[in-house]
Amino acid sequence: MTRVRTRLAAASLALCAAAGLLACTDQRPPPTEHPTDIVLRTKAERFRLRGQPWWPAGFNAPQLATNWSVNIGCGAQVDLDAYFGALPANALTRFNAFQALAIDKTTGELDFRAVDAVFRAAERHRQLVLPVLAPQDGGCDDTLFKQRQWYVDGWLNVAPEPGRAVMSFHDWIGTAVERWKDIPVLAGWGLVGEPETSVCSNPTCDFDVRTCPPDAAKVLRQFMDKAGAIVRARDPGRLIFAGLTGGGQCGTGGEDYRYVGASPQVDVLEYHDYSPDFGTLPGNAWDGLAVRLRQAHELGKPLFVAEVGEAAGSCLSLTARRENIGMKLTTQRNAGSAGALIWAFVPDPRLDQCTYDVGPEDPLWSLVAERITLD
Repeated sequence: MTRVRTRLAAASLALCAAAGLLACTDQRPPPTEHPTDIVLRTKAERFRLRGQPWWPAGFNAPQLATNWSVNIGCGAQVDLDAYFGALPANALTRFNAFQALAIDKTTGELDFRAVDAVFRAAERHRQLVLPVLAPQDGGCDDTLFKQRQWYVDGWLNVAPEPGRAVMSFHDWIGTAVERWKDIPVLAGWGLVGEPETSVCSNPTCDFDVRTCPPDAAKVLRQFMDKAGAIVRARDPGRLIFAGLTGGGQCGTGGEDYRYVGASPQVDVLEYHDYSPDFGTLPGNAWDGLAVRLRQAHELGKPLFVAEVGEAAGSCLSLTARRENIGMKLTTQRNAGSAGALIWAFVPDPRLDQCTYDVGPEDPLWSLVAERITLD
């Protein structure tokens, strides 16, 4: 997915901590006219939106909190009202709410304006959002690929990359949840996008130099238990999404996926699908979607395909991609998946290249409108 950090003086950190880290900026979300409510819950491995069974569809839109006049950004800026205004009713949007996107790139201090704006726009248009608080690869955040030790205790400490964080991830979870927990269109919380507890032998953590320690699953489960408990204490009843890729990554291979997903602080399991399988379920007999659906069923939790992507543009027509992804969603829904989000909306699609870009005029928008079910 995505990569960002900063220093505050010791006195400022102490003041922020004493004030719950909300006194570091005057920019607070405006009061809402709607009563605070938990709009999304789960029942019998399905989502229920305001009490009704819901099969959500929508987009990953990682760039929504980019504001080049405030933060370091993550891609191009998005016209938030145009984006949320174009979505069909009862859609879901997953976006990056990383710490670095809540830091003023000039002063190095907390500045929530860019992320606040996403929530405000979503609320204006009554569109549900799912914020993800950190990326595995550090993209658009602290630039650090998260290894086993980060999941042991690194997340309790301030990241070492200057200009990208003013607090530990532990404190960022508490800060973010306290700030946005009363937003009526908040669907839930994603802790880390695509977590894995591998160990790297070079700074870039290339896939072929990663090793998986014997206690990888235990470390990841303990992290989910502890980090999820921070969310649960501040926003009880709100759903916590696991963020898992689901394809056998370190810490969640085979039955380790079920072990980690059994955490009481995980409400929704995930699978991310970029496979060429359309009429059949993707993956193998150990880590494929069929296995993950079985494990989710055993745990009594929804299995949400939070990322579905296929490259198009110079390599495939947008119409053909719509047909392929439509077939994929049908196959996966019939098999028991709880919903799906397409990767990824961008305001400036590169149609002359082979990318996962989904622009404002892409035919996938009509597919999303067709697949949302609320009954």
